Amino acid sequence: MQSDMDWLRRQCIKEFNGTGAGVDYKNLGILLGPAVQVQEQFDQIDRGLDRHDLLETLDIMRDEFSHYVLFADIYDHIRPDGVPAINPSQFEDWSEEDAFRATRHGHIADHGAIGMRASQFTEGGYCTLYREGMALKGRGGTEDMIATACTQVYEDEFGHMLTGMVGIDDEGLNDEEFGLLTKLVVEQLEQRIPGRNVQFNNPLSDDRVAAIIKGDIEPLAFDYAEAERRIAARKAA
Repeated sequence: MQSDMDWLRRQCIKEFNGTGAGVDYKNLGILLGPAVQVQEQFDQIDRGLDRHDLLETLDIMRDEFSHYVLFADIYDHIRPDGVPAINPSQFEDWSEEDAFRATRHGHIADHGAIGMRASQFTEGGYCTLYREGMALKGRGGTEDMIATACTQVYEDEFGHMLTGMVGIDDEGLNDEEFGLLTKLVVEQLEQRIPGRNVQFNNPLSDDRVAAIIKGDIEPLAFDYAEAERRIAARKAA
């Protein structure tokens, strides 16, 4: 029970305060950032702020808040009597997640569009957590709730990840720029792995974490067919 409450609470922190989908206005987070942007730039809509870009930002904001709602609802469903319902004021410091966000912010500040694309590309971490959660379907009770939540989040995050891929062939990146993009993606993912381990109260040994970071494991097969299908659908829209 406690381990489930721990990872769910930390997942809520990621959903509420996260970054990476390209909507982290002024580094204020994936929810507060767009809200502040709308407030500050409302009179600039179609006079510097493209309405389509703003609509996409608000769509992502809704996706991320819906993820917070899904995981917060599960937390409240399983919490024992006497434990307060979850709310953002309860969120503790999480140094690994803070460092991950700072790395993304630094990449964007230092490398502009390439830093932004790297952050979008690593959004969701190829949905590994959500794939595992989806596998709980059919077990009943809380595990079915987790499976349902992870299925919805998987659908959204796969799309967010593709934002970092769509149009990259049209940008004319040279070998050096592609090398930089690769370097930034690897740096971000190297920080994501220890953070996820902490989220689940360190089930992996330091040696296992190091092996994953070095690539000394069998990787998940990337679903190129699904990615191509979704990219084609975007281009046709």
